Amino acid sequence: MAIVIQAERPDSTDAQQLIGELEALLEPLYPAASRHGYAVEKLLLEGVAFFVVRQDGIAAGCGGILLVGTEYGELKRMYIRPAHRGQGLGMALLDHFAVYVRERDVPLLRLETGIYQTEAIRLYERYGFTRIPPFGPYFDDPVSLCYEKRIA
Repeated sequence: MAIVIQAERPDSTDAQQLIGELEALLEPLYPAASRHGYAVEKLLLEGVAFFVVRQDGIAAGCGGILLVGTEYGELKRMYIRPAHRGQGLGMALLDHFAVYVRERDVPLLRLETGIYQTEAIRLYERYGFTRIPPFGPYFDDPVSLCYEKRIA
């Protein structure tokens, strides 16, 4: 099984398809005010470094990092297609993000996710993320969780 993670514009065909699948998954679960994912246009506007993970040449997932100065990098739009879950792609993408921020002298990864994303929450917690209060643009929301992980 060959896993390749490549930088890619979020408006590429594969990236847009993956982001669309993620939106379709989240839309029925959360009210609009509780969905904080960036649209493709905002990912581009905010300069989010975006990556697509491929397994044996097939686009299997994606995610981005928004650098907030040198304070932290925030995970954005992380998604692994259901058929590709449980094969280490999420961990590989998290490792990639950790290297990305470390190379830029950013000591912290942060993220916001919804309470119904149980597989993602398990992945983040296995990776060493710990719960924190809302940060940045986030607010107390009963369907939202925030996490962070120090990068050594």
